[in-house]
Amino acid sequence: MAWTAGNGAYRNNVEKISKLSFAVGVYRPPSEGGSGSLLLRVTENCPWNKCTFCEMYKGHSFVYRSVEDIKADIDTVKTMIDEIQEVARKVGQKGRINRDVLQALLSVNPYLNENYCFSTVFNWLYYGGKTAFLQDADSMIMRPLELIEALKHLRKTLPTLSRVTSYTRSKTLSQRKLEDLKAIREAGLDRIHVGLETGDDEVLKIIRKGVTSAEQIDGGKKAMAAGFQLSEYWMPDIGGREHWHQNAENTARVLNEINPHYIRSRPFVPRCGTPIFDDYEQGRMHISSPHERLEELRVMINNLNVTSSVCFDHSMNVWANRQSGLLFRQDYEGYKFPEEKTLVLELIDEGLSIDETRHVHVKDLIAISSL
Repeated sequence: MAWTAGNGAYRNNVEKISKLSFAVGVYRPPSEGGSGSLLLRVTENCPWNKCTFCEMYKGHSFVYRSVEDIKADIDTVKTMIDEIQEVARKVGQKGRINRDVLQALLSVNPYLNENYCFSTVFNWLYYGGKTAFLQDADSMIMRPLELIEALKHLRKTLPTLSRVTSYTRSKTLSQRKLEDLKAIREAGLDRIHVGLETGDDEVLKIIRKGVTSAEQIDGGKKAMAAGFQLSEYWMPDIGGREHWHQNAENTARVLNEINPHYIRSRPFVPRCGTPIFDDYEQGRMHISSPHERLEELRVMINNLNVTSSVCFDHSMNVWANRQSGLLFRQDYEGYKFPEEKTLVLELIDEGLSIDETRHVHVKDLIAISSL
């Protein structure tokens, strides 16, 4: 590969960076992308991988990574950080990571920007090097002592981290001892993101979530008792028109029991290649209209008695307001309950008051997601 001429003072640094790599996955919550989180794979893919609505890890086997491999990846990240910061010093930025540093690096190797590992680390440094997200779908599936060892090494190696987060499953949380969860929290895992999807046992069976509402409550309560900051995700319309009311009521029931820090809305869209997409196409499941989804949302919110932040921080929350803008704020902190519960209900009423054709219909979202 031919490189353009660059400053010889940092050519060796760039050459070293270009040869470094570590395991990085694709998926993370929007709140971890927007904050420039460092992405690190501690497991690969999903240990369950049977949910009928999810296409993310289909066709990929679960890989349980060794602590040695995880620690080696963390060490690689640290080496890459050191080399980038050395270049920043050599180009007169006193270690500051900015666009001038990026241009200096690319002047030596213009292909470096195509290196996903480099981009991950550089962006993380650019945004302050404060947060990390452990991939993939269920990091808590690791043996507790091994996860603790990996977390301690991460915190020791990258001391600027103020928050470390990960996905996990309600089922896994319910199977863990509270003392193990507390030890994992103390080792440095701050926030966990859980795909609740629904709190209705019938719908949970239909979508093959592999967990009961009782286990969801148990796992969520354990997470809160252990001191984690907990985000729970639910899916309006995951039960379709056939089960919308019970989906809303029982999801609120489960969330009331858990009272997590964050409740995040992820309206359901059938994804091509999933079993539930086949149910939709063949008429076994009927997707609700935009107004019907708002009615479901109103039932859920009306039954919600929590001190959580209720968030609509995803592009699928596309209901319109009277000005043809977005009905809900899509920031990561959302609406604080119970203080802003009335506001959210008023916004839902506003969405229901306008012509339904002004809302994006889920059929259009299906068409877009299938491209």
